[in-house]
Amino acid sequence: MFTGLIEVMGKVLDIERSGAAATLTVAADLPQEEIRPGDSIAVNGICLTVVGKGGGTFTFDVSPETLERSAFKGFRAGAPVNLERALRLSDRLGGHIVSGHVDCIASVTERRTISGNVVFSFGLPREFARYVVAKGSVAIDGISLTVNTVAVDGFSVNVIPHTAAKTTLNHKRAGDEVNIETDILGKYVERLLVRRSEGRDEGVTLELLAKNGFL
Repeated sequence: MFTGLIEVMGKVLDIERSGAAATLTVAADLPQEEIRPGDSIAVNGICLTVVGKGGGTFTFDVSPETLERSAFKGFRAGAPVNLERALRLSDRLGGHIVSGHVDCIASVTERRTISGNVVFSFGLPREFARYVVAKGSVAIDGISLTVNTVAVDGFSVNVIPHTAAKTTLNHKRAGDEVNIETDILGKYVERLLVRRSEGRDEGVTLELLAKNGFL
């Protein structure tokens, strides 16, 4: 589990393909003595397991599913990446709950600068756009951001100068792709409602909410 607050930017050193899978090596200024093989690190919002480390680098195995669903398939050596270590129970949740499981890829449709802030607009598949709500949270390449506006097939966010300078968003232009993880709470609520609509004796209803004091 992660918060969407990026610790450092790293750099892709190598992506070694092996059939439909790959091995990713990243250089990063993270404390190697605190990180062990088996630990989780979000790389551009994707939860990956450390399988090796040394000399300021970390190595991860990347599954075929991750390559297919994420913008990793377009990675090249030298590309910057956002990095965040897994959340500890004692940490402050400064962003929002991020699982590190990417839903889809979005494309930058517009980039504008307003009073030093950068406003990005993104287009994404409609089946995922329904999980994005105005003033809600979304993870873009692992960065926790607040949604400004929404449309049937896209949304916009405002990025403050600090976030732009400290993350890969500073390098993004129209046409570039990013990883999107929508708010996990919305997906759970939808699943519960779907189970009720399917005629199952479970799910969220007005009666259930009233019985438990929510109405």
